[in-house]
Amino acid sequence: MTPTSALNDVTLQVSGMSCASCVRRVEKALQAVPGVQQASVNLATEKATIQALPNVPVAALTAALDKAGYPATAVQSAVPTAPEVRGGLPPWWPVALGAVLTLPLLLPMLLGVMLPGWLQLVLATPVQFVLGARFYRAGWGALRAGSGNMDLLVALGTSAAYGLSVYLLARHPGHAHLYFEASAAVITLVLLGKFLEQRAKRQTTEAIRALNALRPATARVLRGEVETEVPVAEVRVGDLVVVRPGDRIPVDGEIVTGRSHVDESLITGESLPVAKSEGQRVTGGAINAEGALTVRTTAIGAETALARIIRMVESAQAAKAPIQRSVDRVSAVFVPVVLALAALTFAGWWLYAGDAEQALINAVAVLVIACPCALGLATPTTLMAGTGVAARQGILIKDAEALELAHAVTIVAFDKTGTLTVGQPTLSTVIPAPGVSREEVLQLAAALQRTSSHPLALAVLAEAQGLAALSVEQARALPGRGVEGIVQGRKLALGSARLAQESGVAASAEAQQWEARGHTVSWLIEGGRLLGLLAFGDRIKDSAAAAVAELHSRGIRTVMLTGDSRGAAAAVAQQLGISEVHAEVLPADKAATVQALREGGAVVAFVGDGLNDGPALAAASVGFAMAGGADVATEAAGVTLMRGDPRLVADALDISRRTTAKIRQGLFWAFAYNVVGIPLAAFGLLSPVIAGAAMAFSSVSVVANALTLKRWRGTASGTRA
Repeated sequence: MTPTSALNDVTLQVSGMSCASCVRRVEKALQAVPGVQQASVNLATEKATIQALPNVPVAALTAALDKAGYPATAVQSAVPTAPEVRGGLPPWWPVALGAVLTLPLLLPMLLGVMLPGWLQLVLATPVQFVLGARFYRAGWGALRAGSGNMDLLVALGTSAAYGLSVYLLARHPGHAHLYFEASAAVITLVLLGKFLEQRAKRQTTEAIRALNALRPATARVLRGEVETEVPVAEVRVGDLVVVRPGDRIPVDGEIVTGRSHVDESLITGESLPVAKSEGQRVTGGAINAEGALTVRTTAIGAETALARIIRMVESAQAAKAPIQRSVDRVSAVFVPVVLALAALTFAGWWLYAGDAEQALINAVAVLVIACPCALGLATPTTLMAGTGVAARQGILIKDAEALELAHAVTIVAFDKTGTLTVGQPTLSTVIPAPGVSREEVLQLAAALQRTSSHPLALAVLAEAQGLAALSVEQARALPGRGVEGIVQGRKLALGSARLAQESGVAASAEAQQWEARGHTVSWLIEGGRLLGLLAFGDRIKDSAAAAVAELHSRGIRTVMLTGDSRGAAAAVAQQLGISEVHAEVLPADKAATVQALREGGAVVAFVGDGLNDGPALAAASVGFAMAGGADVATEAAGVTLMRGDPRLVADALDISRRTTAKIRQGLFWAFAYNVVGIPLAAFGLLSPVIAGAAMAFSSVSVVANALTLKRWRGTASGTRA
């Protein structure tokens, strides 16, 4: 076997893929090229990643895909390209046009009004050969590859119904039983399902676009003594970059001069800004707070932490719907069996009765009863019903695979900050020094923080509401340490333990105890005297304990993965009853832990809300994003909890279980009609008219069964059907 280091990595942008079968055919076509060692296709990003020997030209790879019917081009960037817009028409136009042309054909069923045969032909023909052309192309591609799929079934079934109708119309112009409505309805409804799948696939690429949006376009680089604004792409390792207050840090680097607080929730998951000073490292994409910094660049481009996160999200996003994949496998066997049975039926009746027309009618009856209307509708209609009722309960499901897999979840891994907790620091306690009242500490601290927008300042001001406001003079920020000013003639400072140490204040056992429990402690100082301590924490959501208890009652194991300190994580886990905790983990560690749990045989759901949760959300079997968090979390996850209520996790698992059961029931009845109907049609006991009616009834029964999901209610809404 060739060592991986001796292989070239090639990335191709592939067009024309629409399902898991396409992915298999693309991989098969690439692996057939001499010198290709491995090929992996990401349907979400429409990219193929190939490991091949150095002497394999890219042209050979693209030629192989062109021959297979999937045009491809080489790409150099990991940034996903924008979806192609063709002709300026909205993507839903085929569904709308199909509905306009099909509804009149359904009038005989709905109103008992029979349209003239020629008008039915006029309405059905564009649906069959214009809107349905994609099924013919994809079905032909499957045939050339020696396989079968849903597209081929749709093409065969609708062609049989359409062809029989044309035959009957030509031979018997006044014939009462035509099947144009069956072929048109199947194509229109399957197109609707395809449209929903494509929309979900396009949305998955937005996660990577959201990550790329965090990269500043320019950086202020010091060239000698001159500060020059240049594109980030022109920054080199070793360059000195100036970061002003409020700016995003454009590169990974080390602080040369300056002190500040930096919001690194992007990387660490820490809800509070982190104090930074000379010699400490900062990450590109993080937000600088109040102090100016000069940063020496240590990583650029693809080597930055943000770029690595982008690659992890992209590589983890390929999704294949398990149930649809199973249907495709069955279809690959089902299609040739039906064709063989239809041919045998024709030959048998011709030889037995000597009547070619009767033989043709019976053979077409076999194809009509086998038309995959119910088979094609079982999955998309049930998914539509399940996702619709879930949305009304505050559960937005945009990934069909997530809905299909969630019912099997055995482990739910939670992020802490913003998921199980509110995500906003609050003042947990005020510890005044002897001779100082709690109100005095709060009043003085609030005065110092009056002009600040720091999260801790907002927490102090919120707690101090109702107390008399004191004015402050000469207030100024102490980057990386805190703030100082003069209040009622007293020179005060409020800040970190480092500030207290610099002010000569002795260490406090109480401060150490609160810090060990995961709290951030601020020190209020006058000269070298400690006036009081303020401990800040993040409040647990009111519904978090009930959410964890509900999962445990279903036999689901819970885990916490967080970038916060071990003390804070352990305290929250103990209150909620979560026994397994992984604290102080980076995004890559979160994703690796999730992957390790999956490799152990578990079906893992990850619940998070932060930008740093993106890789873990993508790596999980099912990702749940809390609304109100980072956009990238929402885009990377298959499920978004719109109310940010952790109890919705259990509800999402429940609607997944019910929806999956309905899909399986629909597929069972779809196949049952075929298993019973095909032999009847083959032996001449089922006319094409009855076959068409049975096919229509199978579709109605499958859809009606799916619509029973509309009665579902989740526990988070207080009731359940």
